[in-house]
Amino acid sequence: MEQRHVLLITFPAQGHINPSLQFAKRLTNMGIDVTFATSVYARRRMAKTTAGDAPKGLTFASFSDGYDDGFKPSDDANKYMTEIRSQGSKALKDTILAAAEQGRPVTCLVYTLLLPWAPLVARELHIPSALLWIQPATVMDIYYYYFNGFGDEIMANSNDPSWKIQFPGNIPLLSKRDLPSFMLSSSSDRYTGTGREGYSFALPTFKEQLDTLEAEVKPKVLVNTFDALEANAIKAIDRYDLIGIGPLIPSAFLDGQDPSDKSFGGDLFQKSDENYVDWLSSKPKSSVVYVSFGSLLTLDKAQMEEIAKGLLESGRPFLWVIRVNENANQEKTEDVENLSCLDELEKIGKIVAWCSQLEVLTHPSLGCFVSHCGWNSTLESISCGVPVVAFPHWTDQGTNAKLIEDVWGTGVRVRVNEDRGMVESGEIRRCIEEVMDGGEKSIELRESAEKWKRLAREAMEENGSSNRNLKAFLEEVGDGC
Repeated sequence: MEQRHVLLITFPAQGHINPSLQFAKRLTNMGIDVTFATSVYARRRMAKTTAGDAPKGLTFASFSDGYDDGFKPSDDANKYMTEIRSQGSKALKDTILAAAEQGRPVTCLVYTLLLPWAPLVARELHIPSALLWIQPATVMDIYYYYFNGFGDEIMANSNDPSWKIQFPGNIPLLSKRDLPSFMLSSSSDRYTGTGREGYSFALPTFKEQLDTLEAEVKPKVLVNTFDALEANAIKAIDRYDLIGIGPLIPSAFLDGQDPSDKSFGGDLFQKSDENYVDWLSSKPKSSVVYVSFGSLLTLDKAQMEEIAKGLLESGRPFLWVIRVNENANQEKTEDVENLSCLDELEKIGKIVAWCSQLEVLTHPSLGCFVSHCGWNSTLESISCGVPVVAFPHWTDQGTNAKLIEDVWGTGVRVRVNEDRGMVESGEIRRCIEEVMDGGEKSIELRESAEKWKRLAREAMEENGSSNRNLKAFLEEVGDGC
């Protein structure tokens, strides 16, 4: 039997690359060769932190997406999607043909979302393919039903805050704020400012992604989730075979190893020399509020001020990640120096430009995670047993926040002041206190967080559901993967 060789191509954004690399590592641990392909710019950034760390069996390939110096906020996103399709399709085909000539034929293509052209290349070259869905299964269900009979109802009611919708498959009853933001008009998504405007490619790309699956019989979709977490959502689409293989986070944080082991697989885009770990270690157990809004989101100054005031009002030690956004325009840059209460903040908390999120989430002093609810951060909080103050902004984050608060019971969600279009300091303080004050609600949240932590880790054990699911998938496709 020839050596299996998976070509894994991922959209060049940190939120896509990190879980994809964890998936690649799991495949190599099973003896499968993996070629990991992404853009020149993303690979260049990764190379700074992965030199010599890649496991045996993993090689990298990069392709130009037309933006080798990086995509900037002022660039045209729709033009970018056209360029990555054109140049990526050719590069993908060339990579597959070159591998065959080298005696390492690609036996399966795995691709992440926003790359609907990738399976078309695989189909042309008669190679089986599978989608790696890096958002929750619930979000895939919502997109599926949006494009299969529910889109008109959503659009007709998206300006009604009291409206709710029930999808098939035992998906929770959802309101407007619980839906992926790309389904909403920009006017109805005033708080986030990230509806369709500026991202007009998103909804058609998701539709195309699902249309490519429709051309297959019972297509298999590998989902970064686990069976216990989304038991109903995994089964909500009869036409698809959704397979939970997550959480895709570094194994050192799941199997009880020392998380200070920085072996391949942590955050692969940045390192920090700041002494935040020593600072955390100086704080009492479960006392610190961790605040981070991911790698893409940029908050305006008014919202930053409200967060700062809310942290001060809570009176608790905090670690706040305010990254340096070199590509952002001056008005939108999250500038620490512009905070009006910086001196007061530095007396009780610590502000850093970057930290190892999993290292922070597993630290004994951590008590609460104020999060944008990106799916990677959500899974990390679950896997580490940390309760959440859910502060969603756009794309799938509203859905994730709904699940955190009302389905898994691991956090509370901030409420937006609709008149001001932001979350005010008092609301932020209220949510932090609800999670941290040690009352009945706080105890319930921590018990739920501990339960899901246990179930997440069980799923990734040798005989756990996610490990069994991945092995079964590989066995079923046989020589084709």
